[in-house]
Parts: sequence; structure tokens; C-alpha cells
Amino acid sequence: MTMTVRSIYADHAATTAPAPEVVAAMRPYLELSGFGNPSSVHRRGEAARDAVEAARAAVAKMIGSLPEEIVFTATGSESNNLALQGLLSTAPEGRRRLVVSAIEHPSVLETARHLERRGVPVTVVPVTGEGLVDPGEIERVLASDVALVSVQWVNNEVGTIQPIAEIVAAAHAAGARVHCDAVQAAGKLPVDVGAVHVDLLSLAGHKFHGPLGAAALYVRRRTRLVPLVHGGHQERSRRAGTENVVAIVGLGVAAERSVAWLSSDGPGRVAELGRRLLDGLLARVPGTRLNGSWERRSRAIANVCFAGIDGEALLHELDREGITVSTGSACSAATPGPSHVLIAMGLPPEDAHASVRFSLGEHNQAGDVETMVDLVPTLVDRLRSMDRHGAVRSSGAVRSGA
Repeated sequence: MTMTVRSIYADHAATTAPAPEVVAAMRPYLELSGFGNPSSVHRRGEAARDAVEAARAAVAKMIGSLPEEIVFTATGSESNNLALQGLLSTAPEGRRRLVVSAIEHPSVLETARHLERRGVPVTVVPVTGEGLVDPGEIERVLASDVALVSVQWVNNEVGTIQPIAEIVAAAHAAGARVHCDAVQAAGKLPVDVGAVHVDLLSLAGHKFHGPLGAAALYVRRRTRLVPLVHGGHQERSRRAGTENVVAIVGLGVAAERSVAWLSSDGPGRVAELGRRLLDGLLARVPGTRLNGSWERRSRAIANVCFAGIDGEALLHELDREGITVSTGSACSAATPGPSHVLIAMGLPPEDAHASVRFSLGEHNQAGDVETMVDLVPTLVDRLRSMDRHGAVRSSGAVRSGA
């Protein structure tokens, strides 16, 4: 008999629901009385432009930058593309190498492959079994031909927090610039570009209760960047096209909201829920282990290997019970094969296929954790029993999440 549980969302690394105040702030710019083109010189245009600039200031405050260093984009993937392609397009002959880690988001790795096909040398740095980038490995591959190093702040699948400040110090000492994909960090963890001295940093509003379709790229002053989209003066000529005022306003409010949330007890409460969830699963499900680092990890993310099952099968069983989790990156959801992150960490394919990501957020409660800790052991035992009796296991070719 199917158990009846309340709806539980444990896929906050994929996306988050827009906060009520975000939706309320966006609404006037969808209506007849509030819309306008920020490039127009009449009053409606000026009002729209003021709204965009207020949002820019809010995003800048969230990450410790200047407003003029913020370029609005549509997605984190676009920000990553603009950072890599835009900077390398300005690189002088003899300094065009790109260095990335093996566990970057697909929008970085696929862009690196695209650039490589166009003649840009690319070096992929391995990670440890815990999913961490060793600054020494970065330093080892740095040379006078390296233009850019790109490393995530927080990995989207296993939640590892990379030593960004150490990586930046090594890269800058070699004359290279650094891009950081902070899509899983900004708005959820304290991010200060002035403290770590990155040159470029990507973020996306829908990861911290802003709207889909609004993101940003931080570009440190005096960093040259060639736009991906040409044809207009918008965003200081770094991204042509009329700004998405509605989404940008929502992003600004989400940024203001995140600053307040980060100074509250909210992050500590979510971290404690994550600890209780992980401890409960490891204690109650035999043959289970954490993928990633115990110490250098966002406690909101727990990527767990349930040996002997197919992770996708467990995802669907949980989904039928009203619990939303994932098995990897949403941007790789249609890609056959196991997670590239887990494979890069040294997991065999069968263990990578047996892994599920739980990612908690500010709306989760203790009851959600208790329900998952109670339900998951039963479902895992059922799936293992089916496998022992010869049931056909899923190929694990489809993954969901972000």
C-alpha cells in the first residue's frame, strides 16, 4: 500500500520557489501602469531604468561589489558562457589557455570544449575523492600561457566548497584571471568578491527564491570582456538587448532578502536539518555513504550513495510519495550515463547510478526530515529486494535536479 505523506520539496539545489515579496515586487512591471523600456528617455523609461539600477545595487551589495561591476543576464549558464568566451576573446596570443576543474557545471565544461574546438588550449584539473580541487594542482598547471582559471564555489551535485581564495592567489601570482561559478553559493552562503578577489563571478536568482530568467555576472573593474550578444548599448555594452525588467526587479528583491536571511538563524537551522537528515539515512540504511567532503560541504546538500539500487528508481519511488529529490544536474538531465562529477571523484559507474541528492532550503521543517528518514529505508529495502529477485534495473540514463 502506498504511504500517504505531505508534499516535501528537497531539491533546492535545482531551483527554489519565488518568495511572496519577490512576486509582489514584480507584479507592477507586468501591468499596464508599470511597464517601460529602460532605454527610453520618457518617464516610463526612466522609471524602468531606475528599477533596474536599484536591483543592480542590491545584487552588488549581496556579493560586496560595485553596482557598475554587475552585468545582468538571463541564466547562470549564460553568465558562465559570457565569462569564459568573453574574457578569452580578449586574451593576447601566447596567453590563451583555460584551466577548469573536472567537476564544473556543464555550462562551463561544454563551453570549454567549444573553445577547445576553436583552438583554445584547455587543461582539466582532477579532484580528490571528496570532490575538492587541490590548489596545488592548480598551481602545478599554471604557466605564462594561462589566461583564465574557472572553478565553482559550491559544487551543484555534492555540495563541496572549494578553496577559492587559495586558487585565486595562485592564479593571480601567475598572471591569470579567475572566474567562479557561484550559482550554488550566492544567496545561500556569504559571498564577498572583495575578500576572495575573483575577477568574474556568476549567480542566478532562482537559486535563492528569485525568479527564473534573471541572473548576473560580476566583472571586476578593468576586466575586458567581449559580449556574446551584439547590437545594443545595454549593460555597458556587455550584453545587448532590452533588459528583462520584471525578472531583474525580482532578482533585486531576492538579493535584498538573502542578505537579511544570511544574517539570521536561517542558515544554521537549514544546516542542522541537513545534518539530521544525513545522520539518519546513514544510520538507518545499511550500505550507504556520503559522496563528497564531510567538512568542506554545504550542509544543505547531501549526495548519498545507496549501494545496490538504482538512484533513478528511488527518485521515482519518492516522487510517488510526494517527496522531490534529484540524482544529478538538471542541465545534464537528458545526458546518458552516470554523473560526471561522481565519476571524476572516483566512484564506479554502479555507485554513481545508485546515488541521490537531497538539497534542503529555508522552507523545510524538522517533520520533513523525519518523514524522509522514516520512508527512505523502506523504499531502499524494497528496491534491493526487487533486484535480488531479478527485477530489471533502470539504466540510470535520465537524471533530474540542478
